Amino acid sequence: MRVGKAGRIGALRLTTHETMTLTDALEFAIRTDVGKVRRHNEDAVFGDAALGLMILADGMGGHNAGEVASTMATSLLANSLIGTLDGREPQQFNTDGQRVAHSQLLERIGEANAEIYFAGHNQPHYYGMGTTLVVAWFYDNLLTVAHLGDSRAYRLRKNCFERLTRDHSLLQQQLDSGIISAEDARWSFSRNLITQALGVDVTAAPEIKDFPVEPGDLYLLCSDGLTEMLDDMEIGRTLVMLGANVGAAAEHLVKMANDNGGPDNVSVILIRVRGDFPARAGWWQQLLVRFG
Repeated sequence: MRVGKAGRIGALRLTTHETMTLTDALEFAIRTDVGKVRRHNEDAVFGDAALGLMILADGMGGHNAGEVASTMATSLLANSLIGTLDGREPQQFNTDGQRVAHSQLLERIGEANAEIYFAGHNQPHYYGMGTTLVVAWFYDNLLTVAHLGDSRAYRLRKNCFERLTRDHSLLQQQLDSGIISAEDARWSFSRNLITQALGVDVTAAPEIKDFPVEPGDLYLLCSDGLTEMLDDMEIGRTLVMLGANVGAAAEHLVKMANDNGGPDNVSVILIRVRGDFPARAGWWQQLLVRFG
């Protein structure tokens, strides 16, 4: 699944506090490019504003196995996450106090992990394949982010650019422990060694966090083909300048990565929040409104 549904880009005359449907509230753009060196694109991306769901995966493995792993990840999750809510809504809580969005992500990512893992072990030419993963799920003026590996999520809010994920990588561990400085990190030989990925082990433990969403926010999901070529300051500056047009901003980020050498595939999903999108009332609330 290389690219999902196209983003809705148009002119709506709404105040920033006016309630919108998810489809109208989220304007997004997806760009993925093979780069200047690689022969195959092992990134896979998916986006659907009506579902509030964005997925990006960066595959790894020889003989095109990385492409297989990333495509499996995006397609399996896109097909399973929303269709298995069983009447529940992502903002609700289970009896154990866990948010439905979290339990669904844990369960469905676990299922995708198992399928990729066993496919790799049952087919010799796919042995050892895996993929990074970052999922953004928008609902009820909230964002839930799940990730594994070094594909990232960022937020630009009122010109403040912030990374929402922390890489699962050896380099990040070295940075956290003070073994290496941020200045030297960009040139480290261990920068591509990730410590977690989908499909490389029998089980997967994604990191999952919630973030409140505000109208005007701009969110970025990207593979390391972007972040290896541009630092956070360059990315943030680009989004401040071009973020009003998510399509142009996404294309420019990809171009900048390629202009800097483009040694890897580069994928970008940009999501602009155009207004509030509170969850619809539950069936019992709708009945109260109708017959109250």
